[in-house]
Amino acid sequence: MPTSSLRTVALIACLALTASAYAETRNDCQRQFKPETGQSGKDVVWVPTNDALVGRMLRMAAVGPSDVVYDLGAGDGKIAIAAAKDFGARSVGVEYNPDMAKLGQCLAKAEGVAGRATIVQGDIFETDFSAASVVTLYLLPELNLRLRPTILKMKPGTRVVSHSFLMDDWEPDDRSSTEDGQAYLWIVPANVGGTWTFKRKDGRDRFAVHLEQKFQEISGAVGDRREPLTAAKLKGAQIDLSFAENGGTTTLAGQAKGDRIEARVTRAGKTANYVGTRT
Repeated sequence: MPTSSLRTVALIACLALTASAYAETRNDCQRQFKPETGQSGKDVVWVPTNDALVGRMLRMAAVGPSDVVYDLGAGDGKIAIAAAKDFGARSVGVEYNPDMAKLGQCLAKAEGVAGRATIVQGDIFETDFSAASVVTLYLLPELNLRLRPTILKMKPGTRVVSHSFLMDDWEPDDRSSTEDGQAYLWIVPANVGGTWTFKRKDGRDRFAVHLEQKFQEISGAVGDRREPLTAAKLKGAQIDLSFAENGGTTTLAGQAKGDRIEARVTRAGKTANYVGTRT
């Protein structure tokens, strides 16, 4: 091998060794800044979520590679890092304390997920997290309640998981309690309250449904005589209804999209496509 090539190989090896010597580990990150449990923050004190509960929260939300996870009040970035490392998601942790945010980003690099997990310094009440498909929280009840109006405007089907604390009268869709702690799951519901006219796509049939809604809980009635629905369920944008009619049962399964519901309706033993519009 020519002398110049030998020198190039030696230089590359030297640079690699130098880079590895300065590669940050978790210990390196914590030598720069090590938080203390109970230290004060903007609205809450910092208490880390244990690893078992982090995993359980992310499993409750069914986090996967197609998800974008926002952890509001990220602390050292543990949840955002786990979402990227263990579940393959893209994640953003929003932390007000600049030292904690810097530590979280350092830890993301140390864990090898800096390309998928980002920890940023910011105020959760001023941050646009509308791109999230999953939101995780470990805040106080009054802070959850302040965030609730923003969360309810998010895309139907967005999953929200909270460690320990609820959202007042918005009941969770699921809850999990073990010795590791409590976790609660909400699925953002579509807004379906109001009166809907459903028309078969060929225009040969129609009926009206009036729906009342409180978060994901819905009820209602059908037709001019307001006969009560026998079943009504809303999960994200998915809506399922049934009602008694002419000695049988009519069922509707649809997807809500603003003031429109695209549905498959089984009526009088025949199934057809219907479109509902809110009036």
